[in-house]
Amino acid sequence: MERFFRWVSTVCLAAILLTGVATAQEFKKNVLTGGPSGTYIQIGRDISQIAGECGLTYTINESAGSLENFLGVRNRVNTQFGIVQSDVLEYLRTFSQNDPEIARAIFGVRIAFPLYNEEVHVLARREITSLNDLNGRKVAIGSENSGTFLTSSLVLDLAEVRPAERLTIDATASLAALLDGQIDAFFYVAGAPTKLFQTDEIDSSRFHLLPLTDSTLRAVYVESEIPAGTYPFQQEKVDLVAVKAVMMTFDYTPQRNAYHRESCKAVSDLVNIVLTNFDRLQTTGHPKWKTVELTDIPPGWDISECVNQGLDPAYALECRPPAVAQQARQSPMESEANAVYRQRICEAMGGC
Repeated sequence: MERFFRWVSTVCLAAILLTGVATAQEFKKNVLTGGPSGTYIQIGRDISQIAGECGLTYTINESAGSLENFLGVRNRVNTQFGIVQSDVLEYLRTFSQNDPEIARAIFGVRIAFPLYNEEVHVLARREITSLNDLNGRKVAIGSENSGTFLTSSLVLDLAEVRPAERLTIDATASLAALLDGQIDAFFYVAGAPTKLFQTDEIDSSRFHLLPLTDSTLRAVYVESEIPAGTYPFQQEKVDLVAVKAVMMTFDYTPQRNAYHRESCKAVSDLVNIVLTNFDRLQTTGHPKWKTVELTDIPPGWDISECVNQGLDPAYALECRPPAVAQQARQSPMESEANAVYRQRICEAMGGC
């Protein structure tokens, strides 16, 4: 992992040096998510769709994953949000104490709200029955600026597994390589069900999901399972581990300049939209919304004042529905369930 730590430090420094300045164009609001077949992008689209009913545009952007998203929130102009794995947060927070570049990279980054647990999928050849069987094999571990890359690296090290080769390619390329016989297995960290595995191309007689039941892994990660039939090739329940996904933002200061003021408003608006439409997201959004607990804030991280503003019951969302959608839009009145969530979040955070 030492080489990985040096790489992250280099990426953090490069991201800081590339920090841009907002231009006087139409104000844009962006959310960094993940690949086109992942759960992150579907979660982002669920939020964006509801925001659009109020005439608010949040552009949902594909990315390589968690580390790119974290650094993007810190350094990219007009990028107010990014979805990040909590073990990436823990890594950055831990090593920032001794690494000035990482400390600078995480400065000002805050929690917007927690999301769901992401399962650690390991799709492998059928003859491979455990992580230990990956010793001496060719394994894809995700692209280098993704959360999958960090998690798979940690999992392999914790399990003391030494593949013959670790390929740093994304999930789509990994699946193609496995189906073509070029690799023996690949890691993909995503909330189940993920679109990548919902295909008939994966032959259940040739491939399966590895169980991850190692006691060391279960001491570090959350115990989880993928129910039988979640994917076309998967007929039995699979026990494994998971890591929480979190929506991150930046601690904008409205008094600083117009860019910070508009970005803070974008954060408050989106937080308010998620909170006041939470029951709707759980009913009509991606199935993972049903497992989201908005009070489950990862330890050691704070929320910003802009988030607090959006949680305030008195917050006035400027909702101007497009004419076509106005009649179909639900009542803007907050439901009783959402009001309860608002109170629980405020209590968990020490007051709003």
